[in-house]
Amino acid sequence: MLYDWPRAAAFGRVIPKNKIYEHAGANSALKDLFVREVDQIVWSHKLAPETINLAATKSVAEIQVFRILQREPTLNQDVLRAIDRAIPFPLVFELEHGGRIKLAAAYKRPSRSDGSRWVLGDYFESDWLSEHAPRAAMPVALNMGALYERLLSPLVERQAARLVPGMAEAPHASFIAAAAMEPISLETRIAQAEAIKAKTREVERIKARIAREKQFNKRVAINAELRAAREELKRLSGGGNSEVE
Repeated sequence: MLYDWPRAAAFGRVIPKNKIYEHAGANSALKDLFVREVDQIVWSHKLAPETINLAATKSVAEIQVFRILQREPTLNQDVLRAIDRAIPFPLVFELEHGGRIKLAAAYKRPSRSDGSRWVLGDYFESDWLSEHAPRAAMPVALNMGALYERLLSPLVERQAARLVPGMAEAPHASFIAAAAMEPISLETRIAQAEAIKAKTREVERIKARIAREKQFNKRVAINAELRAAREELKRLSGGGNSEVE
């Protein structure tokens, strides 16, 4: 999903890469990534109390929208992380390449022990869409913090759906349905998504071990591990009837 950001929030400022280097403490390897993968960085929109008439919250005073014009089809997340480190506000990225756009964002919050520091989680991304795809209205929210959650939640849920076969075709799966049935914090949803991601990787590692193992008795033991891991992944993804192959 792409959003039709409010006109009053339009900023449209091109950000020189050296400004990101300066504020992110970029080393030569990171600079090489920017040169190789990033064509242009545009500070696209500034979602703030004065531009969208929503009250700031303690953790979300403003949300900045950055558009990244990519030179290559993929973008190393270290690039996004460097920009996030350089900008002291939560960010939502629009990544653009070859006539397509997708959203990306990591949950970003002030440190509970040091309010001057930011804690940055893993990145979540939408699917690629045509740059001409219709844009949806920005989510309705009562304040900036609630808006931030509503912008990130679909990205978090989509990642879980991509990782577990069947979830994308079964929006009633409890991971998604629970969000509609009862209030679940964004941090809880992210923890669920990250647990699914970690367990999915574990399943793949166990499957690789089975493929390499030649001894029958060891394969039997590893298969038992695989069954247990699949059951745990099924539980994390909300039960359902889909099999994790």
